[in-house]
Amino acid sequence: MPLDLFSHSIRRRHRGGRHTPDGSGKPSGSVEKRVLMVGNPNVGKSALFNRLTGRYVVVSNYPGTTVAVAKGRMKHSGKDFSIIDTPGMYSLYPITEDERVGRRMILEEDHDIVLHVVDAKNLPRMLPFTLQLLEAGLPLILVLNIMDEADEAGLSIDVEALEKRLGIPVVPTVSTSGKGVRGLIDLIKNLPAGANGFHVDYGMAIERAARELAPQLPETSLTKRGTSLLALQEDRDVWAMVSSLPTGRAEKVLNTINKLKKELDNPVNYYLTMGLARRAEQLLEGIIQKKQISERDTKGMIDRLLINPWTGLPILGLVLYYGFYKFVGGFGAGILVDFLEGHLFESLFIPFINGWTERLIPWPVIQDLIAREYGVLTMGVRYAVAIVMPIVGTFFFAFAVVEDSGYLPRLSLLVDRLFKKIGLSGRAVIPMALGFGCGTMATMVTRTLESARERVIATILLALAIPCSAQLGVIFALAAKSPGILVTWMVVVAFVFLFVGYLTARILPGKEPDFFMELPPLRMPRLANVWIKTSTRMRWYFMEILPLFLLASVLIWAGNLTGLFGFVLHLLSFPTNAIGLPDEAAQAFLFGFFRRDYGVAGLYDIQGGGLLNGNQLAVATITLTLFLPCIAQFLVMIKERGKKMAFLVAAFVFPFAFLVGGTVNFLLNALGIEL
Repeated sequence: MPLDLFSHSIRRRHRGGRHTPDGSGKPSGSVEKRVLMVGNPNVGKSALFNRLTGRYVVVSNYPGTTVAVAKGRMKHSGKDFSIIDTPGMYSLYPITEDERVGRRMILEEDHDIVLHVVDAKNLPRMLPFTLQLLEAGLPLILVLNIMDEADEAGLSIDVEALEKRLGIPVVPTVSTSGKGVRGLIDLIKNLPAGANGFHVDYGMAIERAARELAPQLPETSLTKRGTSLLALQEDRDVWAMVSSLPTGRAEKVLNTINKLKKELDNPVNYYLTMGLARRAEQLLEGIIQKKQISERDTKGMIDRLLINPWTGLPILGLVLYYGFYKFVGGFGAGILVDFLEGHLFESLFIPFINGWTERLIPWPVIQDLIAREYGVLTMGVRYAVAIVMPIVGTFFFAFAVVEDSGYLPRLSLLVDRLFKKIGLSGRAVIPMALGFGCGTMATMVTRTLESARERVIATILLALAIPCSAQLGVIFALAAKSPGILVTWMVVVAFVFLFVGYLTARILPGKEPDFFMELPPLRMPRLANVWIKTSTRMRWYFMEILPLFLLASVLIWAGNLTGLFGFVLHLLSFPTNAIGLPDEAAQAFLFGFFRRDYGVAGLYDIQGGGLLNGNQLAVATITLTLFLPCIAQFLVMIKERGKKMAFLVAAFVFPFAFLVGGTVNFLLNALGIEL
């Protein structure tokens, strides 16, 4: 459904508040300043946000979307400031859902100051966006962040001269260390209201069309010129606004745009982009000086090694082996789970709960709900705290280290060519990588992909072949004693991922996706950043997972009580036996529908009882990985892709998982392989 952003902005002006009819822009009855942070991805915006707000931060989805937005508060000299961190965006003309939300926030949020945060060493490429914001009439401060790396690259920026040319404050900062942040805070406190009327010349035809459109378009939170330039680019939100205009005015707008398109040899967006780039180049003339650096370009050499397939793939293998297999599988799923599950829970917690439940509660039905085999405390809490939590925690720590180092964007470049074969671009690495943490969260993040075709393909692959962190960790732990099991699992799941992706890309119509991604600098991960990311994700995951585990225990108890659970297990035993697994494995599949990690934790229990040999364990882990997504991920699929697509995916995944498991079982037996 199109978002009529501009009409919303007009309604707010007439309601009063910060945008008043007299044009003063003064808030009525409010002393709090609102600060909006915008900028490209990977410019240190989040680190600067944390410096400004400290611990007073709330992360929530922007209304009507699943895009997370961080809001915080800052106190300075007795004054309150509200700081809002927008999703990364490259221009006022959005492409992805993240960019569209960022643009919505610029248009819809009341703000006194806009901080445009840029990477100082990439200023020539990022300044055109600054010029767009200036033309839009926004009260702007340009923040030259990551100045330490600009210095390391031998760049010297004349900040005072740049301020004079742009007519706005320019502040150099290093958000990771806090350098320059105090000066920025002082400037935020004392910045006067108002814009400087900046203007870029885009050529006679576009300038004439913009002047003709201006009186036809209603008032918005942008200047008339800013709105007109978006209209000339046929922005979908402006088109929604145009369609609501009186017939005569709407026709004039459409006629002006169509007339301009006939005059130009290229799309309007091309001329605007080139005009902004030329003006940025003029403004930066003599501003940036490049010093000669005698040191070898070590980071550049490492970059080339990471994105070259011949060297990048072996490096990826090392990252996966040491970062995830050894750390998550060996330390998290091995040492930590053995200690928590084997010592604390099996030896102390469970006997204590079972004993006290039998003494205090005389009814066996309620005893089964709380304790014993499927009790809320003895199974739900045990799975969540003793098995899943240490695995998820170590995964999030490893992922935060990789993320903070700047490796993920380079991985995107490395796999871009391969991903294009399955209808995706390198950008899809982000939701796929997040899928190894939580498939539910990753399915939401598919909104950042550019086309509906990419989003559908990514959703199918996430539901089918991407195990969550708890699954992955327990699989690593189960396969630790037999590398053959792990190799078999990896080969089969990777083949399914590529094969299904390739077929889906051939079936679904659409063009090959384009790919562009900002490459942040390589950095040594900072322990403070890694800790913040890990602890934040752990709180989020644990707050979500524990209630679901408890709910799953209640549902299993109810299923046992009514006989429904036994009936479903009986039905599942037929395909389970058909792929060479015992009846007990059906329980892991059923558990897996409540939570993927719940199912694999059940498999961990079954293996602990010595019920599976090596071949059966390989078949079980493969089938469970490919099995239906958990309820939470399934519900998000319905929300993101619709009921029809979600049920079609489920109808495909269920039989396909058992088909693959049965095929692996047949081949292992036929070839006489014993894992």
